[in-house]
Amino acid sequence: MKSGSASFGTQPIPQLLIKQAVPASIGILVMSLNILIDTIFVGQWIGANAIAAINVVLPVSFFIAALGMAIGLGGASIISRSLGKNDLAKATKTFGNQIVLTFLLTISFVFFGLFFVDSIIPVFGGKGALFEPAKIYYTVVLYGVPVLGYCMMGNNVIRAVGKPKNAMYAMMLPSVSNLILDYVLIYIFDFGMYGAAWATTLSYGVCALYIVFFFNSNRSELRLSISDLKLNLAITKEIGALGSVTLARQGVVSLSVLLVNNLLFGLGGESAVAVYAIISRLLMFSLFPVLGITQGFIPIAAFNYGANNKKRVEQVIRTAVLYATSFATLVFLMIYVFSNSIGGIFTNEPLVLEKAPAAIRWVFALTPIVGIQLIGAAYYQAIGKALPALLLTLTRQGFFFIPLLYVFPSFMGINGVWLAFPIAEFLATVVTGGFLIYELKKYLNS
Repeated sequence: MKSGSASFGTQPIPQLLIKQAVPASIGILVMSLNILIDTIFVGQWIGANAIAAINVVLPVSFFIAALGMAIGLGGASIISRSLGKNDLAKATKTFGNQIVLTFLLTISFVFFGLFFVDSIIPVFGGKGALFEPAKIYYTVVLYGVPVLGYCMMGNNVIRAVGKPKNAMYAMMLPSVSNLILDYVLIYIFDFGMYGAAWATTLSYGVCALYIVFFFNSNRSELRLSISDLKLNLAITKEIGALGSVTLARQGVVSLSVLLVNNLLFGLGGESAVAVYAIISRLLMFSLFPVLGITQGFIPIAAFNYGANNKKRVEQVIRTAVLYATSFATLVFLMIYVFSNSIGGIFTNEPLVLEKAPAAIRWVFALTPIVGIQLIGAAYYQAIGKALPALLLTLTRQGFFFIPLLYVFPSFMGINGVWLAFPIAEFLATVVTGGFLIYELKKYLNS
């Protein structure tokens, strides 16, 4: 069987990056459209408070699910570099360890999340009329988090072995099934928040079944044995160190959502939280090409770094930054042109429609430069340097955005919350760009 990862070291970089990025982008687009349409269904068929309630829950379920993504990306970096060195045994052992770690950690956190359900939801902004719908959605979705963790882990490994189309299918299948289940459970059977939650949870199972099928077919060069499931200390430590970058990113995102939800609830009530929920979905949806380029970039950079091919490493960084910046600029222009109409897609609530346009323009003001941050942090993760990858990942949300949330709203009110987004974007880009230039020069001259 021809190795899918071999092309990382031979194909022209622009062609290879497009080959990796397009399926990743399509997968993210379909997944984002799923979240977007899911939000529209919930808003139109249940109500604006249901949108806000789901946004309250997402940081909790996403953080637990991010364990799977963290293990997936951490292990994928090891797998790609191992394949670049022709060390298939280590790549396979890493995958086996990823599976065990994913289920051990996600199941543990599910028990914790269910035990403290009544305390967690108000902390994340689920107060007043939002508490009951948030609790319903939270409880049901949490049941499926271990399966979601496996999906997120497996998807990154599929991409690491050079099968971007299969990774795309793994993202598309649950998205399509979720929309079908939404229609059946919410619209036809009128199950309300229970229907929305079960549609999401059952769709995770569809994704998991496909990933199991992939790794048990001849499409994968990773052929597991029972011994690969035994945890190896050195490998688990490296997975943990690199995975902590993704986990920390999701942790600060969850914390920032917690703070923003609570600030907005205090400054503008449920309608302000609903505006932020719409913006959150828009961020997921609109940046799909940039995120796809970043995902496509990681295994190419990791493989060639492992093979010590400096010229290709430099070329993939430059190409990825160029492509990401071009697409981010296009996204920025489209958002600004249609900012007055976006809110009406989700809801007919007058207060939400009044507040949404200005908030959207503030949040997306510096979108064109976001690619530099993403590629810069991803590069350090790809080459196995966990500490700088961690610090750069924390830069935007942790070092700048969260502190700004404690400053701007105190004298600018709700506008201060929205202004914190572009200011943090600018500061993080300056720092990340500087680190990336320094690291690349050092590597090329070594």
